[in-house]
Amino acid sequence: MQTIVLASQKGGAGKTTLAAHLAVAAEEAGMKPAVLIDTDPQGSLAAWWNAREAQASALAPCPIAELRTKLAALDKAGYDLAVIDTPPAITDAIRSVVALADLVMIPARPSPHDLRAIGSTVALVTGVGRPFVFALMQAKANARLTVQAVAALSEHGTVSGAIIHDRVDFASSMIDGRTVLEVDPKGRSATEVRDLWAFVQTRLANRTKARRKA
Repeated sequence: MQTIVLASQKGGAGKTTLAAHLAVAAEEAGMKPAVLIDTDPQGSLAAWWNAREAQASALAPCPIAELRTKLAALDKAGYDLAVIDTPPAITDAIRSVVALADLVMIPARPSPHDLRAIGSTVALVTGVGRPFVFALMQAKANARLTVQAVAALSEHGTVSGAIIHDRVDFASSMIDGRTVLEVDPKGRSATEVRDLWAFVQTRLANRTKARRKA
């Protein structure tokens, strides 16, 4: 089983939205079953899942202290992918979650405040030696700030070329336990999510190959 952890010190960066969409996109692409784990005390991801009618993606409640054991059990149960949402904080508890990741995704909005907050998250992830990528969220179409954000993030690490733009359907889909993949499967938002998952899947595959070669 492969594990993706969503991490960001900045609240409102889009971790929960990204976690839900990645799990559904992964199952749609054939990587299933996938499981979501919500370690944020606010429980936003769990609330989304509880409102959900579709079967794609499971939810496994788990305290952070028991996460390693839970992941081993899920792996043994045959799950292909675990996507873990984390609270907006930099603590030893979050560090222990990040340490279990095959890939850490750091979502960021193209705003000066978000970009200034990136450094502490990158320091946490690199401190435990985990690979990471940036996902640009809530971007404005044809905005100079989006281009500048990509350039700024690139100084710290790899940025996904699949950018998630600011559209109402992302927020509205999360209200009733859906994703844009289900609300409008052929829409631009759904295409962006699928492109982002394809990028993530390639990163995971490359990491697997590297470990086997080593």
